[in-house]
Amino acid sequence: MLLLLVAMLVMPAAAQAKWLEASSAHFVIYANDTEEELRQFSDQLERYHSGMAFLLNAGKEPPSPSNRVTIFVVKNEREVRKLARDNSGFVYAFYKPRAGASIAVTPRVNTGTGRLDFSMIALLHEYTHHFLYSIAQFPWPLWFMEGSAEFFASAQFSRDGTVMLGMPARHRAAELFYVPDVTARDLLDPESYEKKKNRRGYDAYYGKSWLLYHYLSLEKSRSGQLKKYLSLLQSGKRSVDAAQEAFGDLDVLERYVAQYMKRPRLSYIHLSPAVIQASPVALRELSDGEAAIMPIRIRSQLGVTEEEAGQIFTESKAIAARYPGDAAVLTALAEAAHDAGDDDAAIRAADAALAIDPRQVNAYVQKGLSLFRKAEKAEDAESAYRAARAPFLALNKLENDHPLPLVYYYLAFVGQGVTPTDTAVQALQRAVELAPFDLGLRQQLAFQQIRDKHYDAAVVTLGPVAYNPHGGSGSAFARRVIDRLTSGENLEDFDPSSLEEDSPADEGAEGAPEE
Repeated sequence: MLLLLVAMLVMPAAAQAKWLEASSAHFVIYANDTEEELRQFSDQLERYHSGMAFLLNAGKEPPSPSNRVTIFVVKNEREVRKLARDNSGFVYAFYKPRAGASIAVTPRVNTGTGRLDFSMIALLHEYTHHFLYSIAQFPWPLWFMEGSAEFFASAQFSRDGTVMLGMPARHRAAELFYVPDVTARDLLDPESYEKKKNRRGYDAYYGKSWLLYHYLSLEKSRSGQLKKYLSLLQSGKRSVDAAQEAFGDLDVLERYVAQYMKRPRLSYIHLSPAVIQASPVALRELSDGEAAIMPIRIRSQLGVTEEEAGQIFTESKAIAARYPGDAAVLTALAEAAHDAGDDDAAIRAADAALAIDPRQVNAYVQKGLSLFRKAEKAEDAESAYRAARAPFLALNKLENDHPLPLVYYYLAFVGQGVTPTDTAVQALQRAVELAPFDLGLRQQLAFQQIRDKHYDAAVVTLGPVAYNPHGGSGSAFARRVIDRLTSGENLEDFDPSSLEEDSPADEGAEGAPEE
């Protein structure tokens, strides 16, 4: 017993979890974890991005720092669902795409085995959407978006740096075997699927989309057909017509896909470390103040109700009183104050944060947002909006490709009721180029293009909004606008808001939680 006690005393202390930041080219991760686990998690995400970029020959240029995806790692799936305001029980991770502020929330994932749990698969699925929206040249159909996301997210990582993509989607096996009612024709002909889907509840749409994408991507006898299908879609053909021309008889295709599913082994893509150019990961331990304010920061950035905003502001002030010299805490306080409607307090907190650390990006944003809101009621609108733009101009000097200074340069004209200059519209266009995944921003640009009578450009801009897999009423509204723009009717006095049924706000653009 004495020897055992002595051995325990001289053993090195186990690695302790602590709040850490992992920063890399495409991700910023905050987690209460060990350095080893967080570094491995971040490395796997970077290798995943590199693998997709290699296969799709795109996405190789790193985004501006603020256009990286920020990932918050929380305690468990229950906490994820609470933050997502989800009652279904099926949300394992979610993602909110926004210009300069895209975030994802996931529970702690097990990175040790290389085989992924469902939370990691859900996170990779959503990041695939983010990646594909960033490189899309035209709106891809729903089955393709979901099938490709499932294909890439079914990944495996080896300790030597190897990445396997297109592994069997075991998490979709049950629905493919027990709900085999979605056919290849249903996927490729949206009208066929729409006629059926209201007659049932859960179906195998995701699983069958994965299977069809896997088959068309890796079955040698179908080589080149998927590329041809996408080319036909880009030329303007309907999905079902493009599919029949590229794949042949769709009922025959269904038989082959069904046979493919029964194969004892399926091919996958093996990417060696030689082709994976993963970004290095830098770890930083958060200050005591940053760690204390982190739960509030997460809730604020996800969006709060009026009641929640007041409560969070009160909590933020208490933490800021304990850490008055912490710039990150003061920045979080500025955001909480803005959300609670206290613009003067937000400006004071932002100024205090920037006096300590002029690199606090979100402090510039929160100060600018509060000044813009004050400008709406100012008697001297021109001067007020000039002052409101100042924090965004300072942010532009700090980070030239941050999209928000470009957006608010444009909005300063709109807020004053002044026709935006060509330069302002070009700034908005550049913001969309920098953040193509922000579908609300796309809608804003499309409406400006309609006002400028650039109808063909508006159709292209609205395409990803209209066919967003999780777009809800926002996508339906965008489709109505596109239908009107392409109807051949007189568009001289066309106002898109006349087609509203509900709010046109896009769930995907505002970042409604997505599984």
